[in-house]
Amino acid sequence: MFSIGDFAKHGRVSVRMLRHYDEIGLLRPARVDPFTGYRTYEGAQLARLNRIIALKDLGFTLVQVGGILDQKVSVESLRGMLRLRQAELEAAIAADTTRLTRVAARLRTIESEGLMPSDDVVVKSVPGVRLAELSGLAASFGPEDISPVIQPLYRELVRRLELAGVVPSGPPVAYYEDVPDGVLVHAGMTVSCAPGAGDFAVTDLPGIDQAATIVHRGSMDDVMPTGQTLARWIDDNGYRSTGYSRELYLECTDERDRWVTELQEPITLA
Repeated sequence: MFSIGDFAKHGRVSVRMLRHYDEIGLLRPARVDPFTGYRTYEGAQLARLNRIIALKDLGFTLVQVGGILDQKVSVESLRGMLRLRQAELEAAIAADTTRLTRVAARLRTIESEGLMPSDDVVVKSVPGVRLAELSGLAASFGPEDISPVIQPLYRELVRRLELAGVVPSGPPVAYYEDVPDGVLVHAGMTVSCAPGAGDFAVTDLPGIDQAATIVHRGSMDDVMPTGQTLARWIDDNGYRSTGYSRELYLECTDERDRWVTELQEPITLA
């Protein structure tokens, strides 16, 4: 038998919590001294306490916890319930994390408004290029949606190029298409091979007669301020965009904060 203090210590809960569980009938002491009112517990009651804490931590109310435990569900059924609730909470956390990422990206963009030099924009022609590529669908143009799609595409493309014995002949190029379900992401590597050389598409990406270009330094998760600087320059200088920016990855190291990427947006006079 354990005193309430020792039982609380072994169960990693507070004495106050045990008293509350007793008051609402969720976890009664094994014995209450009729003269002193001291509560004592048995070691076997730790199993019920563990279930109470696990269910409460997974978001169930104490009333729901009591109902679940009173049904005397099997360990396997309880495990299934906990796993389902765990999956729901993990999905909610992932959604909240995504929202925080979007907020952080917008905040960085707001903080950098007017700070990036627009004279870094260069208008030039961009030559056509042959790409080995893989494609995937992203929900939006936001970095939080693009990055989880494009990064696995590039890893898989590199693997397939190696299997086919194809060596890239130039830097990677990414481009995008607006489609009804979101954004079609094309992850490409410059190659000189013929179509059918491996398990990937080979595309001749046409040149751009006139493109407004700007160099972004750092992770592509932080590309939004650079992209919006380019957009404002296009509008301020009497041009209009005729398509989505391509991304020419000039330097790609393991340290993504050291990446150097040129954004190339096709333009024409407005």
